[in-house]
Amino acid sequence: MTIFKSASKTHGPLQQNPLHQTPMNHAMEIYKTNSIYTFIPKNGCSTLRLSVAIENGCIDGIEQGNWIHANNQTFKPSLADAAKAQYKFVVLRCPYRRLASVFLDKFVAKEPDAWLYRAQLRHEVDLDNLTFTQFIKSLAVPAMKGFNIHWKPQSDFLLYTQYDDYFALEHFSDAIHILSEKINFNVVDARSLTSHGIDIYELLNDRCFSEMKAFDIAILKRAGQCPSHKSLYNPELVAIVKRLYADDIALYCDKCDAEDILFQ
Repeated sequence: MTIFKSASKTHGPLQQNPLHQTPMNHAMEIYKTNSIYTFIPKNGCSTLRLSVAIENGCIDGIEQGNWIHANNQTFKPSLADAAKAQYKFVVLRCPYRRLASVFLDKFVAKEPDAWLYRAQLRHEVDLDNLTFTQFIKSLAVPAMKGFNIHWKPQSDFLLYTQYDDYFALEHFSDAIHILSEKINFNVVDARSLTSHGIDIYELLNDRCFSEMKAFDIAILKRAGQCPSHKSLYNPELVAIVKRLYADDIALYCDKCDAEDILFQ
């Protein structure tokens, strides 16, 4: 039975197969239990990367948490170790929520990924004036959809044809409990380190924010408010994401609870 999802999709050297190497570069080995965690950006990966680093004895705790940002490849397994793993898990997320999270985090804060996005568009966008509508519509260009790991389809990160557990970020407490039970793995919350989420804000649902400029959303956030993920969408944007990320939606519905998809 084939273990690796994309190893045979090209007939050239495996080291030159990007469909396989991308997932390999996002695999982390947990040494004590011979386990593999596939990390997908924007799917709680800072918390789990921090937890793996602590579990593998490289840092003591969240006080040293910034260590993880330069060490994504430190726990990358060999092909043999990936093939012999006794336990494999991944965290999935509703694709609509993931893209909204990218915009509210990376673009509103004008983090490096936003500047790379602007460069990819030949500096034709003004990040302060960028709207969620513009961002989503730009993903219809194939090169842009796969350009950055934070909005690259989740299915592109899957190393294996089958994982032992597929966890939903929307029910992350279940993952914490099951990982503790199955492999005695302690999950250390990294949210205070990254401030990537919107849980600390008063969420706004009173209108559609799809056309609000990133700068204006930043002002809201400074005042302790933030548009909810759902409020960023209008029917047109829902349809675009449904089409562009159909594989991710199907994956989530198959492996997690389809009722947790933001738009049915």
